[in-house]
Amino acid sequence: MPEARLENGVPQTGGWFVVNARDARWMHDDMRAVCRFGGEGAAHFDQLGIGLYWIRPGQAMSMYHHHEAGQEDFLVLRGTALLIVEGRERPLAARDVVHCPPRTPHTIVATGDEAALILAVGARVERGSARYPADETARRHGAGVDRDTASPAEAYARFEPPRPGPAPDVF
Repeated sequence: MPEARLENGVPQTGGWFVVNARDARWMHDDMRAVCRFGGEGAAHFDQLGIGLYWIRPGQAMSMYHHHEAGQEDFLVLRGTALLIVEGRERPLAARDVVHCPPRTPHTIVATGDEAALILAVGARVERGSARYPADETARRHGAGVDRDTASPAEAYARFEPPRPGPAPDVF
């Protein structure tokens, strides 16, 4: 297997590679800063997605959602957070791991005085399998939709489009 060609920390071709998280592509919006390590086309991670999320206190990692296929797992690397799962709340701290089997609605909201850094890993079983169920607990934390939808554009409509930016100052 050849080494992938990187441009600005993003793989442009398929293959193996090494990139430091501070040198990878970070996207920022009014919710979070996120680094997803895969690229597009041949450089897309077809089997496993991996990302880092830097979430400011009171902000959510994502809109409350679940996947019809494929599990997601999260490791809190820094800070404190609140897991909202199946309409319930569970506090999280550094080194806590969250496992969400398929069809488990969830999101994570940063709490405390500093941003949370969370590693996310998810199986890539079926593209477009995300669903955004309406949930009062998630809405109360600013992370829920008003009505069920399968449209990411609808679920994230109130947020600004992501823009490239620097890695958070944690590395």
